[in-house]
Amino acid sequence: MPIYEYRCQHCGFQKEHMQKMSDAQLTTCPSCGAESYVKLLSAAGFQLKGSGWYATDFKGGGASAPAKPAETPAAGGCGGSCACHPS
Repeated sequence: MPIYEYRCQHCGFQKEHMQKMSDAQLTTCPSCGAESYVKLLSAAGFQLKGSGWYATDFKGGGASAPAKPAETPAAGGCGGSCACHPS
């Protein structure tokens, strides 16, 4: 549901309101009662709720765990069971 910011042109009171896009625009200031409460032009905000795709797929924002590095062989690359490694 979008969050809209309103400001009263009479008293300067400013507040955010969560409204449906189909709801009528507010006009009465909750602070002074004047009919000069106007919606401000700003980036639209919204609030995600529930357990939908956002919560399950993107909420953490972190990447998956890095892959485990391959095991490295013993020094020399021969595994230690050759003529170059004395027993």
